[in-house]
Amino acid sequence: MPKVTKNNIGNVKETKVSKGKPKAGKALSESLPDVNTRNGKSIVIKGARVNNLKNIDVEIPHNKLVVVTGLSGSGKTSLVFDTIYAEGQRRYIESLSSYARQFLERINKPDVDSITGLAPSMAIEVKTSSRNPRSTVGTATEIYDYLRLLFARAGKTYSPVSGKEVKRDTVEDILKFFTKIKPDTRVYIVFPIHLHESKSAKDEIETLKQKGYFRIFNGEELVDLNTKYDIKKIKLEKVKVLVDRFIYKKEDEELTQRISQSLEQAYSEGEGYLNIFIEISKDEPMEVHSFNLHFESDGIRFEQPEPLLFSFNNPIGACPRCQGFGETIDLDPDLIVPDKTKSIFQNAIHPFSTPKHSRHLSDLIAASKKYDIRIHIPFKDLSKEEVHMVYKGAGDYIGINKFFRMVEREAAYKIHYRVLLSRYRAYTTCAECEGSRLRKEALYVKFQKKNIFELVKSNIEELYKFFKEVKLSEHDRQVAQRILDEIKNRLKYLFEVGLGYITMNRLTSTLSGGESQRINLATSLGSSLVGSIYVLDEPSIGLHPRDNDRLIKILKSLRDIGNSVIVVEHDPEMITSSDYVIDIGPKAGEYGGEVIFSGTLNEIKKSTTSLTGKYLSGKLKIDTPAKRRKLNNHFITIRGASENNLKNIDVDFPLGMFVCVTGVSGSGKSTLISDILYGALKKRIDGIYNEKIGLYSELKGANLINAVELVDQTPIGRSPRSNPVTYLKIFDQIRDLYGSLPSAKAKGVSPGNFSFNIPGGRCETCEGSGVIKIAMQFMADIYLECDICKGKRYKNEILDIKYNNKSISDVLALSVTEALAFFKDFPKITAKLKVLDDVGLGYLRLGQSATTLSGGEAQRIKLAFHLSFQNSDEKTLFIFDEPTTGLHLYDIAKLLKSFNDLIEKGNSILVVEHNLEVIKCADHIIDLGPESGDKGGYVVAKGTPEEIVKNKDSYTGKFLSKVL
Repeated sequence: MPKVTKNNIGNVKETKVSKGKPKAGKALSESLPDVNTRNGKSIVIKGARVNNLKNIDVEIPHNKLVVVTGLSGSGKTSLVFDTIYAEGQRRYIESLSSYARQFLERINKPDVDSITGLAPSMAIEVKTSSRNPRSTVGTATEIYDYLRLLFARAGKTYSPVSGKEVKRDTVEDILKFFTKIKPDTRVYIVFPIHLHESKSAKDEIETLKQKGYFRIFNGEELVDLNTKYDIKKIKLEKVKVLVDRFIYKKEDEELTQRISQSLEQAYSEGEGYLNIFIEISKDEPMEVHSFNLHFESDGIRFEQPEPLLFSFNNPIGACPRCQGFGETIDLDPDLIVPDKTKSIFQNAIHPFSTPKHSRHLSDLIAASKKYDIRIHIPFKDLSKEEVHMVYKGAGDYIGINKFFRMVEREAAYKIHYRVLLSRYRAYTTCAECEGSRLRKEALYVKFQKKNIFELVKSNIEELYKFFKEVKLSEHDRQVAQRILDEIKNRLKYLFEVGLGYITMNRLTSTLSGGESQRINLATSLGSSLVGSIYVLDEPSIGLHPRDNDRLIKILKSLRDIGNSVIVVEHDPEMITSSDYVIDIGPKAGEYGGEVIFSGTLNEIKKSTTSLTGKYLSGKLKIDTPAKRRKLNNHFITIRGASENNLKNIDVDFPLGMFVCVTGVSGSGKSTLISDILYGALKKRIDGIYNEKIGLYSELKGANLINAVELVDQTPIGRSPRSNPVTYLKIFDQIRDLYGSLPSAKAKGVSPGNFSFNIPGGRCETCEGSGVIKIAMQFMADIYLECDICKGKRYKNEILDIKYNNKSISDVLALSVTEALAFFKDFPKITAKLKVLDDVGLGYLRLGQSATTLSGGEAQRIKLAFHLSFQNSDEKTLFIFDEPTTGLHLYDIAKLLKSFNDLIEKGNSILVVEHNLEVIKCADHIIDLGPESGDKGGYVVAKGTPEEIVKNKDSYTGKFLSKVL
């Protein structure tokens, strides 16, 4: 490896910008097209050294869609996020006052000589959104805030008793009512008396006279209080006090003013209530019309709509029982009877299956004959009456409900009963608000005949269609049009980024990383910012090829309104749609970090040094298997899958082969595989699974495998001390090696002293971390190299013990590839290191912190773990959810080889995937769809890739035909 300087980056020279017309270049040594740094038309980076970047110089044109690609671990994220975005954020934060800065995240200055042409930067990353159980898609996108405002301003309240609209009767409303009265009609304006328990009828009458009211209606009889009257005949509850009487004349301004004043007076004295009596004739009873300012109907006083009434994060609007969560902790029938294919006699009722409580099962069996409870059929086939009896009890059998009431009493002071109770309790839908999270009063308010809960449980596509078709009255248009425009604008972008199947009330914690990123992208588009730099990390994650075009159009629209869009991406379609491509490499880790190519799409295809270019031009490709594995009649079968949008489907999963589950985003893939299949198998094989399992009726074939493993992209450890060699148990053998050295034995040093996690051989000043954290109030925290161990993590006496001139600290700094050569005489160590290298992680350092690993790297380390520790006698079903996330086509080829290695050992591979290069290599495909949300959930096609291509109903087949 040549020495790297600013002007000597491997074989790549520093970019020079010529004064004349730039030439089309094949590498960074040639001039960049359409870049003019003197006119500020590009971001110019000089001497970037973040992580593995090799002191690189690069120019990125403004107002272009730029794709940064390269192998996994080559340095793409280091350039885009850790250099460009980090510096943009740092400059913005440092422009604020010191008071404001203390409340913001502090960012270190990237290790770079200079960056010019930088604009305000925004990162849209692949991160799971907030874990806050109150955070929903609606609140995250601010659409719910606008909905609350819309319902408060344009919503109409309806009585749950009569279904009639509830209104406040203002003076203006009553004046409009008067226009319907026939001219020359006698009219009386009156108000009711509000009774006081401490006052007699005589006292009330005296009070009225003192206020100047001398006429009342006692029923329909007009009584003059200045004359003699029988006080005993006056029923105060029927009394209406006369404020004014007149002969109504139309278009009489003086009379209208008088009526208005009388109405105000009647409302004031009647505490918001008044009546209008209309005399039709002397012989007929008067018409009585009631009005009030209290927003009530059918004897119910309703809440006046305001935004907080519709907020589940505020006591004013939140359901009092669940406090706005929509769920309460209660007994979960699915935990009490986890396997409904078992009969009562086969211990279907889990709490009665333990020796301590088995007597209740005996009582149930004894009572079953008398009460006609069938105990030898699957629990799922029992009638409602039988299930009711099992829960309620019969004869000497106490029933499940009474049993748990007894447990609750005991749990008050016995911890083992609290533990027992916790096993069968789970979050269930709140019985009071039925999952709406809101008080019932909020649901009386409707907009276009729908309450707010009915809208938020609709998916984005349905909601967008609903609001596009809304027609408003002139009054509602004045108060709500701007709100509607904001809602439609945000819904439009969410729909266009392929999220039409997601509902507004979905928790953000349940979103995948790709879904979260696209929500952030849509929110950014809705804000219509210009002159900014948007950096995105693989926005195509989770997107079916059908939806990719829509995403690309969105990114181009961001560019077209005046933004620079920089995307870290491997997707060939995204790369071919870009304006400019930067390829980082040539390999990964310390063998990467160089700019291999920078230019246009046509130029990268001609490049002889770019791996990406070779794949794009077809010089390199992932070959379609010459022969596919045949079905062997060994299947795991799920019957009656009906969770979320699944349409009661039956699915056979072939074993001993590579199976891909495909379909458009939101078609039901993750629900079928992660929520149902994995949970059901885990429960059946291991006997315990604490997560909720999706709805299905039957599982068959679980006995054909010994284990099921979900290999996902969650971190291999949350502590910075976790690293690849500790996860794969390699460090134990390395410590044993160092502990067996003569120099170690001479000092009395054991293998345990070579651990940096426990006291003994580690440096106690930094506790084995190698750095000291210095907190700075208004600046980013500073991590200084430990003065005692100089970043080596260990005490000097431990570092003095060396094997082949390398201490234990030196070994942790080796890459996997270097360690393979270093430990060539120790096959137990190299066997596991070789697996890491085979899955494309040869560039990782042995001691690299788990917190610095990407999701794709974490997933491949887990894959390496299973390849290393796989028992040859065990047959395991490995489930992967989008394993190509973060992988270049070169890395995907290695991943596919690892899959084949696992299958050759007798295992089965099941992958949820959108990447066509992976799908074309599958032995069997199960395609769900045809659309997303309610329009999905069916098995559209199944078979080999060649068979899927022939299916006209399969979107996957249409795109797959292009790569086969």
